Amino acid sequence: MPNLENLRKQAKSYLRWHRARYFPVAAQIRRFLPRFRDLPDRDVLAAAFRLGDAQELVARKHGFDSWAALIKGLPSMTSPTAPTSRSASIIAAEPQLFVADMKAACAFYVEKLGFELAFSYGEPPFYAQVSRDGGRLNLRQVAGPVFDSGFRAREHDALSCTFAVDDAKPLFLEFDKAGVAFHQSLRIEPWGARTFIVRDPDGNLICFAGE
Repeated sequence: MPNLENLRKQAKSYLRWHRARYFPVAAQIRRFLPRFRDLPDRDVLAAAFRLGDAQELVARKHGFDSWAALIKGLPSMTSPTAPTSRSASIIAAEPQLFVADMKAACAFYVEKLGFELAFSYGEPPFYAQVSRDGGRLNLRQVAGPVFDSGFRAREHDALSCTFAVDDAKPLFLEFDKAGVAFHQSLRIEPWGARTFIVRDPDGNLICFAGE
């Protein structure tokens, strides 16, 4: 059951994550605070975000319109007879891809696919995250090839990740102009989706699917 001290700590955590430009917090800010609703992650993290905003976020997550309303309603939340809080919600997914060469992998996703490097970790880097709009990929370097010599022969179309897009065709044309190698060209599937599949330098197959 929440108490005032825990709620204050939650608000301060959101404020700290925003100041640290921690990308996953952008999705929560956008979801619960109306003024951020139409902004992409990078604009959410670049915008002014104060303690009052963080407190409002906490309040809205608990079903209240404001921090003051949350404080007023706190006794009913901590009452033994009060209903239990709603279950947690999955906010976003961050698929993890294995790569043999972190520098080459980041260059591919940034220079060819138009992603941005959100962060990299290690000296030299062995872990990184790339993002584009609402999509994020975590890259983890491993020793040696990502797939053994027979994997693709056995599992020719095994996907590593699928991105849902609003319109696949202009993205396909953008990638084609950038010289991206396609595992599958743009096509309409039997169920109506328009898809194409990109192969990254390590053999990961990334599907982009739109209506």
